[in-house]
Amino acid sequence: MTSTADRLARQQDREQGIGTNKKAVKFSQQDYETLREQCLKSGRLFEDNFFPAEPTSLGYKKLGPGSEETKGVVWKRPKELCSNPKFIDDGATRMDICQGKLGDCWLLAAITCLTLNQEILARVVPQEQSFTEGYAGIFHFQFWQFGEWVEVVIDDHLPTRKKKLLFVHSAERSEFWSALLEKAYAKLYGSYEALIEGNTTEGLEDFTGGIAEIYTLEETPPKLFQIMQKALSLGSLLGCSIKTTSANEVEKRTALNLFKGHAYSVTGAEEVHFQGKPVQLVRMRNPWGYKEWTGPWSDGSSEWNHLSQDEKSKLNHVADDGEFWMSYSDFIKQFTQLQICNLTPDTLTSDEVCHWNHYQFEGMWRVGSTAGGCRNFPATFSSNPQFVVRLEDVDDDPLDGKDGCTFLVGLMQKDGRQQKRLGRKLEFIGFDIYKYKGQNNVHLGPDVLLEQSCVAKISFANTREVCDRFKLPPGEYAIVPSTFQPDKNGSFLLRVFSEKKAAARYCLTVTYRLIDEELSESDVDPHFKKLFKQTDGNVSVKQLIMYESGKLGLMEFNLLWSKIQKYLAIFNKHDTDSSGTMNSHEMRGAATEAGFQVNSAVLQSIVSRYSDAQYVIDFDSFVGCLIKLEMLFKMFKTLERADTGKIELDMQQVFGVLALLAVAKLL
Repeated sequence: MTSTADRLARQQDREQGIGTNKKAVKFSQQDYETLREQCLKSGRLFEDNFFPAEPTSLGYKKLGPGSEETKGVVWKRPKELCSNPKFIDDGATRMDICQGKLGDCWLLAAITCLTLNQEILARVVPQEQSFTEGYAGIFHFQFWQFGEWVEVVIDDHLPTRKKKLLFVHSAERSEFWSALLEKAYAKLYGSYEALIEGNTTEGLEDFTGGIAEIYTLEETPPKLFQIMQKALSLGSLLGCSIKTTSANEVEKRTALNLFKGHAYSVTGAEEVHFQGKPVQLVRMRNPWGYKEWTGPWSDGSSEWNHLSQDEKSKLNHVADDGEFWMSYSDFIKQFTQLQICNLTPDTLTSDEVCHWNHYQFEGMWRVGSTAGGCRNFPATFSSNPQFVVRLEDVDDDPLDGKDGCTFLVGLMQKDGRQQKRLGRKLEFIGFDIYKYKGQNNVHLGPDVLLEQSCVAKISFANTREVCDRFKLPPGEYAIVPSTFQPDKNGSFLLRVFSEKKAAARYCLTVTYRLIDEELSESDVDPHFKKLFKQTDGNVSVKQLIMYESGKLGLMEFNLLWSKIQKYLAIFNKHDTDSSGTMNSHEMRGAATEAGFQVNSAVLQSIVSRYSDAQYVIDFDSFVGCLIKLEMLFKMFKTLERADTGKIELDMQQVFGVLALLAVAKLL
């Protein structure tokens, strides 16, 4: 009941704009302005009890209390480290991010990309903060988390050793925005240790709300350089890395001074004229702030001597600052993966660039109802949640010259990084896409999903998100997200980005088709009348499940009995082993045959209420469920106004409805 109320409350908040960047959700219900004002009035610096300057905030294992890695760590405020600390000194740039002792280069590469777009940076790092005017030892940042923006408040205690910052720091030792940003991100996920290891795409998405694509450079797609140029011009954020084959290779140096398993930012893509021929160049940055590529087109290499002075002065920058150029041909040879984070329309505010159309949906996999696993499990696959996207207009000027509708689909599982301290691992997740032609408000069953081939799919992976780009003809398509194995509980976010305007929705809405029959007393079987009279002319609640009113007359009882017979036939059809029970995954199909269309949320509630510990449903529970569902539908239709699909209740009416439900044992 609580989770349902929470879900409805969140839905109402979304309708009011809460969860957008302008109305971010308050993490741990901490309001920055309120806390800051309290500190200024009291004359005390802010102390964050939700993320205290204690060993538990550092970590739980490698950085846990008493660990070797945390010996000598002292938490200090910036004013204890230098005489004139600054939040941002002469602008926030990619040179402000230097990695410390924490293995979060993936995050720092994402922060580096963030500095390339000051408008996006300002969404994450509010610029008005400082250590002078209005200073109270409190700072705040905003991050995107699973479909909504969250404001995180921190105090400015930072972990140090020998009076130097232990983790990320700026090249300018008096600048602290990057260190405080890293701390806020650590608070969001529970500790600094939770940030060890990751993919740059995760950070890029949490800073922008965008959707990230991953390209394997061993299988370079056509025109990737042009895709990179276009992405950079649209403000997209790019990162790259070199894969490792073992743990021993992480951050191992190559012959040309690149590092395996290390995250780099892609900051530019330009074409120059070299000895009369065009050459494509890619600019990158190592978040360490040093250790640069030493091959062709590196700082000071001879290739620069053959450029015109204009091109050379525009591109060449000789400094040991972690930034360097290399040819595109070397880029796809040396690196193995490229990540591109495409931004949402609200992030790209300029009218001079194209915008993606963006749709997102929350969902859950629940054991016994909607956790059906992949297509390898035909008995349960169709019970997974389903979503429909309608593609109408083909792309303008497609790169491959072929008509079609380009769209991205991203499936993200929630809370994986927060649960690292519990030893939990990410599930393998993926999705299949099927044609939905000719369907209307229908959850596709095994007759469709198992008899037809999917038109597109993505490989399953145990990552936070799986995402791919697709191009399909105009039409309606059903997206079926799932874990690889069935019976895995989890929550997810499904997102669709389309080049042209599309339409996306949940697969079906909740409906009920009345099966009441118009009967006269003359239609009632004489033998049935005789049996009914033996009950003294009516059936009480104690004698049968409560239905409509406290007493049932002949016609009501005959109608109910007719329904029970129909329900019995449906139940027996789904009781395939004649055990007197049916698997809870069969409940959706059985309910549909009985006239009920229920969505995944309702189905999860039904299974939770009516199935046993082995997720099976007996006949009594089946009939009781359907009769009570019918009562709920009729009650709703009575209260509904003007066929809007909504009802409005004041407090007294709410308690009145709850009382009726309690009497009928519907709660």
